[in-house]
Amino acid sequence: MPKACSRWLAPAGSWLLLAGVAQGAASAAPQPATAAKASAGMADILAAAPASAWRALADEHTLYMELPAGRVIIELEPALAPRTVANIEALARMHYYDGLAVLRVQDNYVAQWGDPDGTRALPADLQKLAPEFAVPQGATRFTPLRDRDGYAPQAGFVDGFPAARDPAAGLAWLTHCYGAVGVGRDTDPASGNGSELYAVIGNAPRHLDRNVTVVGRVRQGIELLSSLPRGTAELGFYATAAERTPIRSIRLASELPAAERTRLEVLRTDTPTFTALVESRRNRHDDWFVRPAGHIELCNVPLPVRSADVPR
Repeated sequence: MPKACSRWLAPAGSWLLLAGVAQGAASAAPQPATAAKASAGMADILAAAPASAWRALADEHTLYMELPAGRVIIELEPALAPRTVANIEALARMHYYDGLAVLRVQDNYVAQWGDPDGTRALPADLQKLAPEFAVPQGATRFTPLRDRDGYAPQAGFVDGFPAARDPAAGLAWLTHCYGAVGVGRDTDPASGNGSELYAVIGNAPRHLDRNVTVVGRVRQGIELLSSLPRGTAELGFYATAAERTPIRSIRLASELPAAERTRLEVLRTDTPTFTALVESRRNRHDDWFVRPAGHIELCNVPLPVRSADVPR
């Protein structure tokens, strides 16, 4: 394990790197109103959503992480980290992660996994990788939030992933919301090759945005990581090998027979259904709420996932 992996993830709340005030977000045009009533709750909006408002997870970009307690499903996003995602998928195909371990669980922060002894060899072409902290947005569809963001000129969503962008620079990146999956690295920015990964299991550490390559999001099974015992050594690392959780395997869904796959769908973030859902959470009209906030933070926007096998 790269020694400095215990350094780049500083304790949550120790400092904040403000990436800039939300100059673009404040001026972004509000999304058009939808047919959903303002008072409709999230359950009502999702119940009325057409089939076209959902999309299936891409099997070729979905990882199944098999732990003793069950399956963690991670969807990768090659549009915003193409080289790093390709590296991770290559490692999964060569079964590199099998038999490794969850070696760090820091309360209100991250669960991290990789090679605890640093002895598993990597092919030469996978050892070094230029960081993808932010990449050219290109033709990637970005659905902006109209709410101000403290860490980026504009926050929003790319294909169901919380993201941010700098329109002036033409750059976009995935953000450190709960469930985000990122790449562990040493002090050298080019040392994160995907052989060591982590998932955010606490309050969103957005100060890590554009300092680490984020590659995807846990779509199902985050509780299998967030409920693990906290490490007692520095930064939540486990002090002994016996405390670690073994990884039975990590496979691409496309490698498994169809009968062994978990078929999930995620709500598309470029639809009127999603626009109505965001508004319902920005201004809660539930009987319990006395005063709607009139604002929503990027990482507080729900991204619903459902089984594709449930009859509709």
